[in-house]
Amino acid sequence: MKYELDQAIEILNKTPGILRQLLQGLNPDWLMNNEGPDTFSPFDVMGHLLHGEKTDWVVRTKILLEEGNTQAFEMFDRFAMYEESIGKNINQLLDEFETLRKQNITWLQSLSLVANDLHKTGLHPVLGEITLENLLATWVVHDLTHIAQICRVMAKQYKEPVGPWTEFFRVLDY
Repeated sequence: MKYELDQAIEILNKTPGILRQLLQGLNPDWLMNNEGPDTFSPFDVMGHLLHGEKTDWVVRTKILLEEGNTQAFEMFDRFAMYEESIGKNINQLLDEFETLRKQNITWLQSLSLVANDLHKTGLHPVLGEITLENLLATWVVHDLTHIAQICRVMAKQYKEPVGPWTEFFRVLDY
């Protein structure tokens, strides 16, 4: 599938609502359990996504458009949510994520990007030179990956109770 900004924005717009429908009002057992040591719970994923809205996609887009590949992006702290989410509940994370995502999409649309803009390059601290298209496509894939992760983590909470049906659900093996 060819990258199209309008199609990317379709997914970016839907993510907050999908997460709200999936997570709001759930028992903490669904939200706080994970897949084992060094893995994220749905609550952690929500905090991680929120941190990305604050420090990743828009910040990196601005650097790329203003500095090109003369200034590397800051490393993204994949674990910042552990500190930033202290004292918050899932509704607060969902609300803040929804607000920031709307602001970020409005800002992105205000750029009135054209096809040539998507080929502009920036400098990732690990991956090296990347294009704006790479960055914006990754934003979409990042959302979809974490939605799938949340569903997988939640499904695994019932791995044992499923009993013999486990063999029919590959999601329980990942």
